[in-house]
Amino acid sequence: MKITRSSDWRDALPFEVPLLAAEAVPGEPTRCVGCPATVEPHDRSELWVVKHRHPNNHAGFVRYYCVAHKPSAPPPPAPSAARPDRPRGSAPKARPERTTAPKRPAPSLDVVRAMCPDCFVEVSATGVCGMCGQKVS
Repeated sequence: MKITRSSDWRDALPFEVPLLAAEAVPGEPTRCVGCPATVEPHDRSELWVVKHRHPNNHAGFVRYYCVAHKPSAPPPPAPSAARPDRPRGSAPKARPERTTAPKRPAPSLDVVRAMCPDCFVEVSATGVCGMCGQKVS
């Protein structure tokens, strides 16, 4: 199944940030994802909408939460630990040379192999022609 992307109101929501549902998408009363199914739907002015990341859909998915189940906002991203001695985007240090042994060269294709004088086919290592059975020395 291929998930196709369509443009709608969820595209405007930031990821993992709780927003008041009445402001994000006004509409009818809705259920909280954390409340049991027996609880009556909440008015949108009492609900929070959160857009979560999804591993298979880059657009994410949206859930409604009541005040009791509202997730906390994520902490602000930590400043990157950039090294002051090297400007951002500069080339990394050169890698050390390889210490492994070099590969052996491929066998030469110019090797002359034994041929059957009658069939003109290459003879196996046993020295017997596979076509006529003649012994080639």
